[in-house]
Parts: sequence; C-alpha cells; structure tokens
Amino acid sequence: MGVLTEDMKDLVREQSLGFVATVCPDGTPNLSPKGTTTVWDDDHLVFADIASPGTVENLRANPSVEVNVVDPILRKGYRFKGTATIHAEGELFERVIAWYGTPDAGIQRDLPGRARAIVLIRVEKAEELVSPVYSWGQTEEEVSAWWLRYWEERRTEAPPHSTQL
Repeated sequence: MGVLTEDMKDLVREQSLGFVATVCPDGTPNLSPKGTTTVWDDDHLVFADIASPGTVENLRANPSVEVNVVDPILRKGYRFKGTATIHAEGELFERVIAWYGTPDAGIQRDLPGRARAIVLIRVEKAEELVSPVYSWGQTEEEVSAWWLRYWEERRTEAPPHSTQL
C-alpha cells in the first residue's frame, strides 16, 4: 500500500486543483495553482506544465515541493510533501500526456501540444487539512450549507469590478 489513501486519491481527482508550493532561488516561497493536478499512482501526484515556468525552474533547482488540495465547500483536504521530477520528453512524458485524455486520470484534458512538461511528485508525507471552523463544533453539513449559500449569493450579485451600462 502506498502513501496515498483512497480518500486522498478521490479528493485529488475530484478537485483537480492543487496549490503547489516551491522555493525560489532567493529562498522565498512560490505558490501556484495547477488545474491539472491528479493522482498518477499510490505514491505519486502529477501535474502538467502548461504555464508554469517559475514553478518548473524552482523545482529544477530544488525538487522539494508541497501540494495542497482542498474541497472549497467542505473546507477539508490534504497537504502532500514530496520530491518532484520534471519530464519534458521521453516515454513517461508521452504516456502521462496520453493518459490525461482518459477517464483513469480523473480529469480529462487534451494536453498534446499544450504541455511543455509533466511534473511527477513522489509523495513522502501526507497530512489532513481541516478548517478551524470544525473546532467550533460545526458539522460538515453545516459548513457545506453555509458555503453553498455564500457562493450562490455571490453568483447573483454583480461583480465589484463590473460597470453598469
């Protein structure tokens, strides 16, 4: 059995948005959302480099990485720490790019010609992330209902940057 549990794999595949933290050459953090984040196998996550030059360059210099994937409605998720490898060509690159177009990937994306590389992350440690709202005694149903109402109200309001014609 690998590091990734079935619950972790289900959440990552369902959300497909991972926030990837790397270290810049000057030691400062870099955080970047990756909409192609998914599970490769029991020990690896993967994302495609579509528009990630800073993230990839940081990983070339320092392969340490953390990926956070959170359900924005339940306010629960996971933190994955590990080591990344970058694959811009070769058999693994081609296999992963083709795999993204299948249901097994969890997300179906047409990546041939769009991805410059794939980043394979060997997960060495995984921890649960839980919002502090749960420490106040709220249930998942209450938290979910609150956020669903919040987003529904926001959807019906005009965005603050819009103008009335």
